[in-house]
Amino acid sequence: MRKIIGIGETILDIIFRNNQPSVAVPGGSIFNGMISLRRTGLDVSFISETGNDRVGKTILEFMEENHLNTELVNVSPESKTPVSLTFLDRENDVEYLYYKDYPNQRLDGVFPPVHEDDIVMFGSYFALNPVLRGKIVELLEQAKEKKAIIYYDPNFRSTHKDEAMKLTPVIIENLEYATIVRGSKNDFENMYKLEDVDRIYKEKIQFYCPNFLYTNGTEHISLRTKTIAKEYPVKPVETVSTIGAGDNFNAGLIYGLLKYDVRQSEIDNLSEAQWDRIVKYGTDFAAEVCRTFSNSISQEFAESLLKDAADG
Repeated sequence: MRKIIGIGETILDIIFRNNQPSVAVPGGSIFNGMISLRRTGLDVSFISETGNDRVGKTILEFMEENHLNTELVNVSPESKTPVSLTFLDRENDVEYLYYKDYPNQRLDGVFPPVHEDDIVMFGSYFALNPVLRGKIVELLEQAKEKKAIIYYDPNFRSTHKDEAMKLTPVIIENLEYATIVRGSKNDFENMYKLEDVDRIYKEKIQFYCPNFLYTNGTEHISLRTKTIAKEYPVKPVETVSTIGAGDNFNAGLIYGLLKYDVRQSEIDNLSEAQWDRIVKYGTDFAAEVCRTFSNSISQEFAESLLKDAADG
């Protein structure tokens, strides 16, 4: 069975509406997608870190409840687990404030083995942080050597845009490792001060990775490959929160890649019809998560996918 390996941060999202806290949910950009994919019954491993505190224990318990193995989470006795204050505006768009206290020794452990056609997912500042860089590269090198699919979501927040120029060489290195890149309008505004999808693809992505998806909230989704330039409409959704939308678009794409048994050697030559089927899962996962305060797809939605798969 092909497996998915994600590497990224864990965080507790405290969600505010009208400046009042509404709910607190475990999160993290890669984490959210890993929870969704595990709920669909796929073989998922998640590499991360947390503090040995109340918040960290809450996150580990949440992982266990969702049958996501916690053995690859490095628990530090000397740090506090990160917390995010997440403010939703009237359109349910998001503004973040982060509170982090990291240890000196990080990701101290052995990674799971990567095999051909497994999927490795990484991104955010976690994949750029110089303290973690050696371990990130270690995993990416193994994935590249074994011919795994490498999925990169820059998820570049405005909190780091003043560092964008300094971080560019590391971003480029990540793009070179990637088989597929998916980024949002905000990511590329923060990294490059660009928002035109064709210019971003031609000037910043294509040379390093030919397969690119660009999302822009409720606007269309853009796909660019060596042979395809296509826009996909986004269906209107009754939105409660957009926090996990991009993370679950990623999860849906990965689900689609596995459902249709797309191999690493095939991705550069997928047809438009194949991409259509895969992107549909991305939009379905993203729409589902926008309907609640949860950062991941519901158990009911996951069970519907399993039923569809069983029905053939």
